[in-house]
Amino acid sequence: MIPVQEAMDRILAAVTPLGSEIVAIDRALGRVLAEPVVARLDHPPQAVSAMDGYAVRAADVATLPARLRVIEEVAAGSLPNKAIHTGEAARIFTGGAVPEGADTVVIQENCTRDREHVAVVEGSHARGRHIRLAGNDFKQGQVGIEAGHRLTPSHIGLAAAMNWPWLAVTRRPRVAIVSTGSELVHPGEALKPGQIVGSNGLALAAFVNAAGGEAIHLGIARDDESALSALIDRAAGADLLLTSGGASVGDHDLVQGVLKSKGMTLDFWKIAMRPGKPLMFGRLNGMCVIGLPGNPVSALVTSTLFVGPAIARMLGLRGVHPRVMRARLAIDLPANDLRQDYLRAELREDERGLIVSPFGKQDSAMLTALSHSGALVIRAPHAPAAAAGSEIEILRLS
Repeated sequence: MIPVQEAMDRILAAVTPLGSEIVAIDRALGRVLAEPVVARLDHPPQAVSAMDGYAVRAADVATLPARLRVIEEVAAGSLPNKAIHTGEAARIFTGGAVPEGADTVVIQENCTRDREHVAVVEGSHARGRHIRLAGNDFKQGQVGIEAGHRLTPSHIGLAAAMNWPWLAVTRRPRVAIVSTGSELVHPGEALKPGQIVGSNGLALAAFVNAAGGEAIHLGIARDDESALSALIDRAAGADLLLTSGGASVGDHDLVQGVLKSKGMTLDFWKIAMRPGKPLMFGRLNGMCVIGLPGNPVSALVTSTLFVGPAIARMLGLRGVHPRVMRARLAIDLPANDLRQDYLRAELREDERGLIVSPFGKQDSAMLTALSHSGALVIRAPHAPAAAAGSEIEILRLS
Protein backbone atom coordinates (compact mmCIF):
# COMPACT_ATOMS: atom_id res chain seq x y z
CA MET A 1 0.00 0.00 0.00
CA ILE A 2 1.22 3.51 -0.78
CA PRO A 3 0.39 6.68 1.21
CA VAL A 4 -2.48 8.94 0.11
CA GLN A 5 -0.19 11.86 -0.72
CA GLU A 6 2.08 9.71 -2.89
CA ALA A 7 -0.92 8.38 -4.78
CA MET A 8 -2.18 11.91 -5.34
CA ASP A 9 1.24 13.11 -6.51
CA ARG A 10 1.61 10.24 -8.97
CA ILE A 11 -1.83 10.80 -10.47
CA LEU A 12 -1.32 14.55 -10.82
CA ALA A 13 2.11 14.05 -12.38
CA ALA A 14 0.48 12.00 -15.12
CA VAL A 15 -2.15 14.55 -16.18
CA THR A 16 -1.65 17.89 -17.92
CA PRO A 17 -3.95 20.76 -18.91
CA LEU A 18 -5.97 20.14 -22.05
CA GLY A 19 -6.22 22.42 -25.06
CA SER A 20 -8.54 25.40 -25.35
CA GLU A 21 -11.65 26.20 -27.32
CA ILE A 22 -13.59 29.38 -28.04
CA VAL A 23 -17.10 29.79 -26.60
CA ALA A 24 -19.60 32.61 -26.71
CA ILE A 25 -19.49 34.63 -23.51
CA ASP A 26 -23.05 33.65 -22.61
CA ARG A 27 -21.92 30.00 -22.63
CA ALA A 28 -18.77 30.53 -20.54
CA LEU A 29 -20.19 30.44 -17.00
CA GLY A 30 -18.43 27.75 -14.96
CA ARG A 31 -15.77 27.15 -17.60
CA VAL A 32 -12.06 27.58 -16.85
CA LEU A 33 -10.37 30.51 -18.55
CA ALA A 34 -7.50 29.41 -20.81
CA GLU A 35 -6.19 32.87 -21.76
CA PRO A 36 -6.21 36.12 -19.75
CA VAL A 37 -9.03 38.58 -20.35
CA VAL A 38 -7.42 41.91 -21.30
CA ALA A 39 -9.47 45.10 -21.54
CA ARG A 40 -10.05 46.24 -25.12
CA LEU A 41 -11.08 49.76 -24.06
CA ASP A 42 -11.14 52.18 -21.14
CA HIS A 43 -14.13 51.96 -18.85
CA PRO A 44 -15.81 54.33 -18.62
CA PRO A 45 -14.52 55.69 -21.95
CA GLN A 46 -14.91 59.28 -20.70
CA ALA A 47 -15.71 61.00 -17.43
CA VAL A 48 -19.37 60.40 -16.56
CA SER A 49 -21.75 61.41 -13.81
CA ALA A 50 -22.38 58.95 -11.00
CA MET A 51 -25.63 60.66 -10.01
CA ASP A 52 -28.60 62.58 -11.40
CA GLY A 53 -28.00 66.30 -10.88
CA TYR A 54 -26.10 69.22 -12.37
CA ALA A 55 -22.56 69.40 -13.76
CA VAL A 56 -20.94 72.61 -12.54
CA ARG A 57 -17.64 74.26 -11.69
CA ALA A 58 -16.71 73.63 -8.04
CA ALA A 59 -15.58 77.24 -7.72
CA ASP A 60 -19.12 78.42 -8.59
CA VAL A 61 -20.69 76.48 -5.71
CA ALA A 62 -18.06 77.10 -3.04
CA THR A 63 -20.43 79.61 -1.44
CA LEU A 64 -24.13 78.79 -1.11
CA PRO A 65 -26.73 79.47 -2.21
CA ALA A 66 -25.46 79.71 -5.79
CA ARG A 67 -27.63 80.52 -8.81
CA LEU A 68 -26.49 79.11 -12.17
CA ARG A 69 -27.83 79.19 -15.72
CA VAL A 70 -28.68 75.77 -17.18
CA ILE A 71 -27.29 75.68 -20.72
CA GLU A 72 -28.09 72.10 -21.80
CA GLU A 73 -29.15 68.62 -20.75
CA VAL A 74 -26.91 65.52 -20.94
CA ALA A 75 -28.51 62.07 -20.77
CA ALA A 76 -26.74 58.73 -20.48
CA GLY A 77 -25.41 57.67 -23.86
CA SER A 78 -25.14 61.21 -25.22
CA LEU A 79 -22.28 63.68 -25.38
CA PRO A 80 -22.48 67.34 -24.29
CA ASN A 81 -22.47 70.01 -26.98
CA LYS A 82 -21.26 72.90 -24.85
CA ALA A 83 -18.52 73.61 -22.34
CA ILE A 84 -19.36 74.90 -18.87
CA HIS A 85 -18.17 78.42 -18.07
CA THR A 86 -18.44 80.57 -14.96
CA GLY A 87 -22.03 80.77 -13.74
CA GLU A 88 -23.26 77.90 -15.89
CA ALA A 89 -24.52 74.35 -15.28
CA ALA A 90 -25.66 71.38 -17.32
CA ARG A 91 -28.53 69.14 -16.28
CA ILE A 92 -26.97 65.67 -16.23
CA PHE A 93 -28.18 62.14 -15.59
CA THR A 94 -26.35 59.09 -14.27
CA GLY A 95 -23.97 57.86 -16.97
CA GLY A 96 -24.02 61.11 -18.89
CA ALA A 97 -20.66 62.45 -20.11
CA VAL A 98 -19.39 65.35 -18.01
CA PRO A 99 -19.08 68.56 -20.12
CA GLU A 100 -15.73 70.26 -20.55
CA GLY A 101 -15.18 72.87 -17.83
CA ALA A 102 -17.32 71.07 -15.22
CA ASP A 103 -15.42 69.44 -12.37
CA THR A 104 -18.14 68.36 -9.96
CA VAL A 105 -21.75 67.13 -9.99
CA VAL A 106 -24.33 68.49 -7.56
CA ILE A 107 -27.04 65.96 -6.83
CA GLN A 108 -30.55 67.09 -7.70
CA GLU A 109 -31.71 66.78 -4.07
CA ASN A 110 -29.47 69.76 -3.19
CA CYS A 111 -30.96 71.98 -5.88
CA THR A 112 -34.12 73.86 -6.78
CA ARG A 113 -34.91 74.47 -10.46
CA ASP A 114 -36.51 77.61 -11.88
CA ARG A 115 -36.88 77.23 -15.65
CA GLU A 116 -33.46 78.17 -17.13
CA HIS A 117 -31.75 78.48 -13.76
CA VAL A 118 -30.85 76.18 -10.90
CA ALA A 119 -30.14 77.19 -7.32
CA VAL A 120 -27.66 75.08 -5.38
CA VAL A 121 -28.86 75.48 -1.81
CA GLU A 122 -26.99 72.91 0.30
CA GLY A 123 -24.26 70.28 0.41
CA SER A 124 -20.49 70.14 0.01
CA HIS A 125 -19.26 70.09 -3.58
CA ALA A 126 -15.54 69.45 -3.84
CA ARG A 127 -13.87 68.92 -7.20
CA GLY A 128 -14.45 65.40 -8.58
CA ARG A 129 -17.53 64.74 -6.46
CA HIS A 130 -19.94 62.26 -8.09
CA ILE A 131 -17.76 61.98 -11.22
CA ARG A 132 -16.39 58.71 -12.53
CA LEU A 133 -13.20 59.52 -14.40
CA ALA A 134 -12.28 57.93 -17.72
CA GLY A 135 -10.72 54.52 -17.02
CA ASN A 136 -11.91 54.63 -13.41
CA ASP A 137 -12.80 50.90 -13.49
CA PHE A 138 -10.14 49.69 -15.92
CA LYS A 139 -7.96 50.91 -18.77
CA GLN A 140 -7.27 49.44 -22.19
CA GLY A 141 -4.63 46.70 -21.96
CA GLN A 142 -5.29 46.00 -18.27
CA VAL A 143 -5.61 42.31 -17.31
CA GLY A 144 -9.03 41.77 -15.78
CA ILE A 145 -9.06 37.99 -15.23
CA GLU A 146 -6.02 35.72 -15.19
CA ALA A 147 -6.09 32.32 -16.89
CA GLY A 148 -6.91 29.40 -14.62
CA HIS A 149 -10.02 30.88 -12.98
CA ARG A 150 -13.38 29.12 -13.09
CA LEU A 151 -15.65 31.83 -14.47
CA THR A 152 -18.30 33.25 -12.13
CA PRO A 153 -21.18 35.61 -12.97
CA SER A 154 -19.03 38.60 -11.94
CA HIS A 155 -16.24 37.37 -14.23
CA ILE A 156 -18.73 37.19 -17.11
CA GLY A 157 -19.84 40.75 -16.39
CA LEU A 158 -16.26 42.03 -16.30
CA ALA A 159 -15.30 40.25 -19.53
CA ALA A 160 -18.39 41.67 -21.24
CA ALA A 161 -17.54 45.18 -20.02
CA MET A 162 -14.03 44.70 -21.39
CA ASN A 163 -15.73 44.16 -24.79
CA TRP A 164 -15.24 40.41 -25.22
CA PRO A 165 -18.13 38.61 -27.00
CA TRP A 166 -16.31 35.25 -26.71
CA LEU A 167 -13.67 33.71 -24.46
CA ALA A 168 -10.95 31.06 -24.70
CA VAL A 169 -11.66 28.31 -22.17
CA THR A 170 -10.07 24.94 -21.47
CA ARG A 171 -11.74 22.02 -23.14
CA ARG A 172 -13.80 19.92 -20.75
CA PRO A 173 -12.11 16.58 -19.95
CA ARG A 174 -14.05 13.67 -21.43
CA VAL A 175 -14.41 11.09 -18.67
CA ALA A 176 -15.69 7.62 -19.54
CA ILE A 177 -17.33 5.68 -16.69
CA VAL A 178 -17.73 1.91 -16.48
CA SER A 179 -19.39 0.15 -13.53
CA THR A 180 -18.73 -3.54 -13.02
CA GLY A 181 -20.64 -6.31 -11.29
CA SER A 182 -23.08 -9.01 -12.40
CA GLU A 183 -25.22 -8.19 -9.36
CA LEU A 184 -25.93 -4.62 -10.52
CA VAL A 185 -29.05 -3.37 -12.27
CA HIS A 186 -30.06 0.11 -13.36
CA PRO A 187 -32.41 2.18 -11.18
CA GLY A 188 -36.01 1.32 -11.93
CA GLU A 189 -35.34 -2.19 -13.20
CA ALA A 190 -36.91 -5.20 -11.53
CA LEU A 191 -34.61 -6.86 -9.00
CA LYS A 192 -33.98 -10.58 -9.10
CA PRO A 193 -32.70 -12.47 -6.04
CA GLY A 194 -29.08 -11.50 -5.35
CA GLN A 195 -29.20 -8.28 -7.35
CA ILE A 196 -28.82 -4.68 -6.13
CA VAL A 197 -29.40 -1.28 -7.71
CA GLY A 198 -26.17 0.17 -9.07
CA SER A 199 -25.65 3.81 -8.05
CA ASN A 200 -21.96 4.34 -8.79
CA GLY A 201 -22.26 5.14 -12.48
CA LEU A 202 -24.80 7.90 -11.98
CA ALA A 203 -23.06 9.29 -8.89
CA LEU A 204 -19.69 9.36 -10.63
CA ALA A 205 -21.19 11.00 -13.72
CA ALA A 206 -22.71 13.68 -11.50
CA PHE A 207 -19.37 14.14 -9.74
CA VAL A 208 -17.50 14.51 -13.05
CA ASN A 209 -20.00 17.03 -14.43
CA ALA A 210 -19.94 19.05 -11.21
CA ALA A 211 -16.13 19.11 -11.33
CA GLY A 212 -16.19 20.59 -14.83
CA GLY A 213 -15.73 17.43 -16.89
CA GLU A 214 -17.93 15.82 -19.50
CA ALA A 215 -19.18 12.47 -18.23
CA ILE A 216 -19.64 9.59 -20.68
CA HIS A 217 -21.65 6.98 -18.78
CA LEU A 218 -21.02 3.69 -20.59
CA GLY A 219 -23.15 1.51 -18.33
CA ILE A 220 -22.66 -1.68 -16.32
CA ALA A 221 -20.38 -4.55 -17.32
CA ARG A 222 -21.10 -8.05 -16.08
CA ASP A 223 -18.29 -10.02 -14.44
CA ASP A 224 -17.32 -11.33 -17.83
CA GLU A 225 -14.12 -10.49 -19.68
CA SER A 226 -15.74 -10.03 -23.08
CA ALA A 227 -18.51 -7.77 -21.73
CA LEU A 228 -15.99 -5.66 -19.81
CA SER A 229 -13.65 -5.50 -22.80
CA ALA A 230 -16.44 -4.26 -25.07
CA LEU A 231 -17.35 -1.42 -22.71
CA ILE A 232 -13.73 -0.39 -22.24
CA ASP A 233 -13.30 -0.25 -26.02
CA ARG A 234 -16.09 2.35 -26.12
CA ALA A 235 -13.97 4.61 -23.90
CA ALA A 236 -11.49 5.19 -26.74
CA GLY A 237 -10.90 8.91 -27.22
CA ALA A 238 -11.69 9.84 -23.63
CA ASP A 239 -9.17 11.74 -21.53
CA LEU A 240 -9.85 9.67 -18.42
CA LEU A 241 -11.44 6.30 -17.78
CA LEU A 242 -13.08 5.59 -14.44
CA THR A 243 -14.05 2.06 -13.49
CA SER A 244 -15.83 1.15 -10.28
CA GLY A 245 -15.45 -2.27 -8.75
CA GLY A 246 -13.43 -5.25 -9.88
CA ALA A 247 -10.00 -3.60 -9.60
CA SER A 248 -8.68 -5.96 -6.91
CA VAL A 249 -7.32 -9.47 -7.52
CA GLY A 250 -10.20 -11.74 -6.50
CA ASP A 251 -11.62 -14.43 -8.79
CA HIS A 252 -14.32 -12.04 -10.03
CA ASP A 253 -12.13 -8.91 -10.15
CA LEU A 254 -11.41 -8.71 -13.85
CA VAL A 255 -10.69 -5.02 -14.46
CA GLN A 256 -6.91 -5.14 -14.02
CA GLY A 257 -6.49 -8.19 -16.22
CA VAL A 258 -8.66 -6.89 -19.06
CA LEU A 259 -6.95 -3.49 -19.04
CA LYS A 260 -3.49 -5.05 -18.97
CA SER A 261 -4.43 -7.27 -21.91
CA LYS A 262 -5.24 -4.08 -23.83
CA GLY A 263 -1.84 -2.58 -23.01
CA MET A 264 -2.45 -0.65 -19.79
CA THR A 265 0.69 0.23 -17.84
CA LEU A 266 -0.15 -0.16 -14.15
CA ASP A 267 1.30 2.54 -11.90
CA PHE A 268 -0.12 1.38 -8.56
CA TRP A 269 -3.04 -0.22 -6.81
CA LYS A 270 -3.92 -0.25 -3.11
CA ILE A 271 -3.66 2.90 -1.02
CA ALA A 272 -3.23 3.07 2.75
CA MET A 273 -6.57 4.77 3.32
CA ARG A 274 -10.09 3.99 4.55
CA PRO A 275 -12.45 3.95 2.77
CA GLY A 276 -10.87 3.31 -0.63
CA LYS A 277 -7.94 0.94 -0.22
CA PRO A 278 -8.37 -0.97 -3.53
CA LEU A 279 -7.74 1.96 -5.89
CA MET A 280 -5.85 1.43 -9.16
CA PHE A 281 -4.10 3.90 -11.44
CA GLY A 282 -2.51 3.38 -14.84
CA ARG A 283 -2.33 4.55 -18.45
CA LEU A 284 -3.89 3.00 -21.52
CA ASN A 285 -2.96 4.36 -24.98
CA GLY A 286 -2.39 7.84 -23.55
CA MET A 287 -5.59 7.77 -21.49
CA CYS A 288 -5.37 7.87 -17.70
CA VAL A 289 -7.26 5.10 -15.93
CA ILE A 290 -8.46 5.24 -12.34
CA GLY A 291 -9.99 2.07 -10.99
CA LEU A 292 -12.23 3.06 -8.10
CA PRO A 293 -13.54 0.75 -5.37
CA GLY A 294 -16.97 -0.74 -5.91
CA ASN A 295 -18.46 0.33 -2.57
CA PRO A 296 -20.46 3.51 -3.24
CA VAL A 297 -18.99 5.58 -0.40
CA SER A 298 -15.45 4.47 -1.24
CA ALA A 299 -16.00 5.42 -4.88
CA LEU A 300 -17.14 8.95 -4.02
CA VAL A 301 -14.55 9.57 -1.30
CA THR A 302 -11.71 8.51 -3.57
CA SER A 303 -13.22 10.61 -6.36
CA THR A 304 -13.07 13.62 -4.05
CA LEU A 305 -9.42 12.96 -3.27
CA PHE A 306 -8.10 11.84 -6.67
CA VAL A 307 -10.58 12.27 -9.55
CA GLY A 308 -11.53 15.86 -8.67
CA PRO A 309 -7.89 17.04 -8.55
CA ALA A 310 -7.08 15.18 -11.80
CA ILE A 311 -9.96 16.95 -13.58
CA ALA A 312 -8.88 20.27 -12.06
CA ARG A 313 -5.35 19.76 -13.41
CA MET A 314 -6.72 18.91 -16.88
CA LEU A 315 -8.80 22.09 -16.76
CA GLY A 316 -5.75 24.19 -15.88
CA LEU A 317 -7.24 25.41 -12.61
CA ARG A 318 -4.89 27.28 -10.29
CA GLY A 319 -5.74 25.23 -7.22
CA VAL A 320 -6.22 21.51 -7.70
CA HIS A 321 -5.88 19.97 -4.23
CA PRO A 322 -8.92 19.57 -1.96
CA ARG A 323 -8.91 22.35 0.61
CA VAL A 324 -7.98 21.16 4.08
CA MET A 325 -9.56 23.13 6.94
CA ARG A 326 -9.65 22.83 10.72
CA ALA A 327 -12.63 22.23 12.98
CA ARG A 328 -13.33 21.29 16.60
CA LEU A 329 -14.36 17.75 17.41
CA ALA A 330 -17.76 17.29 19.01
CA ILE A 331 -16.95 13.77 20.23
CA ASP A 332 -13.94 11.72 21.33
CA LEU A 333 -12.12 9.67 18.68
CA PRO A 334 -9.96 6.59 19.35
CA ALA A 335 -6.39 6.18 18.11
CA ASN A 336 -6.06 5.27 14.43
CA ASP A 337 -4.29 2.31 12.80
CA LEU A 338 -1.90 2.23 9.83
CA ARG A 339 -4.40 3.58 7.24
CA GLN A 340 -5.40 7.21 6.74
CA ASP A 341 -9.08 7.59 7.64
CA TYR A 342 -11.68 9.86 6.03
CA LEU A 343 -14.66 9.84 8.39
CA ARG A 344 -18.03 11.08 7.21
CA ALA A 345 -19.24 13.75 9.59
CA GLU A 346 -21.88 16.36 10.27
CA LEU A 347 -20.62 19.94 10.19
CA ARG A 348 -22.04 22.97 11.96
CA GLU A 349 -20.77 26.37 13.03
CA ASP A 350 -20.95 28.44 16.20
CA GLU A 351 -19.41 31.73 17.31
CA ARG A 352 -16.02 30.03 17.72
CA GLY A 353 -15.92 28.37 14.30
CA LEU A 354 -16.61 24.97 12.74
CA ILE A 355 -17.67 21.93 14.79
CA VAL A 356 -17.48 18.44 13.31
CA SER A 357 -19.20 15.27 14.54
CA PRO A 358 -18.23 11.98 12.81
CA PHE A 359 -21.04 9.47 12.34
CA GLY A 360 -20.93 6.34 14.47
CA LYS A 361 -21.32 4.03 11.46
CA GLN A 362 -18.68 4.38 8.74
CA ASP A 363 -19.63 1.39 6.56
CA SER A 364 -18.40 2.09 3.02
CA ALA A 365 -21.65 0.84 1.46
CA MET A 366 -23.87 3.32 3.38
CA LEU A 367 -24.66 6.31 1.19
CA THR A 368 -27.10 7.90 3.64
CA ALA A 369 -24.40 9.15 5.99
CA LEU A 370 -22.34 10.52 3.09
CA SER A 371 -25.32 12.39 1.66
CA HIS A 372 -25.85 14.01 5.08
CA SER A 373 -22.17 14.81 5.58
CA GLY A 374 -20.75 18.30 5.48
CA ALA A 375 -17.15 17.17 5.84
CA LEU A 376 -14.69 14.30 5.92
CA VAL A 377 -12.60 14.14 9.08
CA ILE A 378 -8.98 13.28 8.27
CA ARG A 379 -7.19 10.87 10.60
CA ALA A 380 -3.53 10.34 9.79
CA PRO A 381 -2.00 6.85 10.10
CA HIS A 382 -1.29 6.00 13.75
CA ALA A 383 -2.93 9.25 14.93
CA PRO A 384 -3.36 9.24 18.72
CA ALA A 385 -6.76 9.45 20.37
CA ALA A 386 -8.41 12.86 20.01
CA ALA A 387 -10.65 14.36 22.69
CA ALA A 388 -13.86 16.30 22.11
CA GLY A 389 -13.05 19.99 21.75
CA SER A 390 -9.64 19.43 20.13
CA GLU A 391 -8.92 20.72 16.63
CA ILE A 392 -8.72 18.31 13.72
CA GLU A 393 -8.24 18.53 9.95
CA ILE A 394 -11.26 18.17 7.68
CA LEU A 395 -12.18 18.29 4.01
CA ARG A 396 -15.32 20.35 3.62
CA LEU A 397 -17.83 18.83 1.19
CA SER A 398 -19.93 21.02 -1.08
